[in-house]
Amino acid sequence: MSARIRLDPSVYLVTDTQQCGGPAGVVATVGAAVDGGVTAVQLRDPGASTRELVDLGHALVALLRPLGVPLIVDDRVDVALAVDADGAHVGQHDLDPLSARRLLGPDRHLGLSVSTPEEARAVADLPAGTVDLLGVGPVRPTLTKADARTAIGFARLGVVTAASPLPCVAIGGLRAADVAALHGAGAAGSAVVSAVCGRPDPAAAAREIARAWAAVRGGPDPGGEPTTGRVPTGRPGVTAGPAA
Repeated sequence: MSARIRLDPSVYLVTDTQQCGGPAGVVATVGAAVDGGVTAVQLRDPGASTRELVDLGHALVALLRPLGVPLIVDDRVDVALAVDADGAHVGQHDLDPLSARRLLGPDRHLGLSVSTPEEARAVADLPAGTVDLLGVGPVRPTLTKADARTAIGFARLGVVTAASPLPCVAIGGLRAADVAALHGAGAAGSAVVSAVCGRPDPAAAAREIARAWAAVRGGPDPGGEPTTGRVPTGRPGVTAGPAA
């Protein structure tokens, strides 16, 4: 890699191997979801062995790289490097961002989970370029992560995004119907799990979310039809497109 990966967090799919029916189901779901408009994929499977994660990571890189869709690995910076993924995402109790950045180098993407304004503001104390994107939530209670924090709700989401020096992607029980509220709260995208994984038609599920984001931004419909209407953002200055 020769330049920092650019990641559009609008429709950010976080994989769930169980909901997808196994590793092969993850690959099939991701392929269909990208056809529907997913803009970034995060490989997450805390129950998998390192070898299983590496095998699945290689398969996803082979699928996504020709399509120009970045693959991010949750928690495991070592796996991200082993499969030549586009970056990693760490939580508050995972490898610290400075160490993660040193391992990843300057060109890969690094995301960080936060739930409070204090955690969001603390990112400003890190050297510039350490973190690229904050994952904020859970907005609603979620069963897809056993150790998830208490849900913060949409109002609190807005407080956290307002405190953040970086673009924020919201996560936690989100659906296409939530996009207007997320946009109004300053989020740059939706990170989704069950809204796409395990759905009968992952492409259609992803397309619904992508169309919702296009509608609130007044952009072209991913399905090819012009969108109508525009929902104003709750606060100016929030990057809603690709995040460096």
